[in-house]
Amino acid sequence: MSVRVKTAKGRTTSSKAWLQRQLNDPYVIAAKDAGLRSRAAFKLIEIDDRYKFIKKGHKVLDLGAAPGGWCQVSAQRAGPKGTVLGVDLQEVDPLPGVELMLLDFLADDAIERILERLDGKVNVVLSDMAASSSGHRQTDHMKIMALCEAALEFACQITEPGGAFCAKVLQGGTETALLKEMRKHYETVRHVKPEASRKDSSEMYVLATGFKG
Repeated sequence: MSVRVKTAKGRTTSSKAWLQRQLNDPYVIAAKDAGLRSRAAFKLIEIDDRYKFIKKGHKVLDLGAAPGGWCQVSAQRAGPKGTVLGVDLQEVDPLPGVELMLLDFLADDAIERILERLDGKVNVVLSDMAASSSGHRQTDHMKIMALCEAALEFACQITEPGGAFCAKVLQGGTETALLKEMRKHYETVRHVKPEASRKDSSEMYVLATGFKG
């Protein structure tokens, strides 16, 4: 049975629609049942089930880690011999098997601090970051693409040869230049639209594997 949300004082029509969608979203329900921090965890599960780029013993860096769903999946897949570091501007509640840093990855000393924390470079860089919405589709597209470009530049400086990069993008026409840049640094670059991404969303993911170093 679907859950219906009554209109409450102070609740806008859009917020009511969002809440009703959340309450009836099977991935939100499944995430809660599985003890996962977000429905987004299923996106990474789907992508890695298909392409298997997170391996046992890997060092995984999650940029913009809050609330921690991707870190949870990464820790499970990298195993006890692996290392997962989640970086975010906001505090993330502790997670078993995950190291966390309160850090802006764009800060001048970010690479140095992460390399020191992890005692070397990483095998996988993840980014499910999304800039705060302005309500203007073109502006939001440019903001999230800028984040992805910054994450890619960061990944190229901190990834071991053969490593992987997976990040959120939005369809909208400007991703061609990003893909061209990624192909300079990785052997294989592909678009992925996991089932857990909402059908009405322009959200997609880029997965680059085989970092050339």
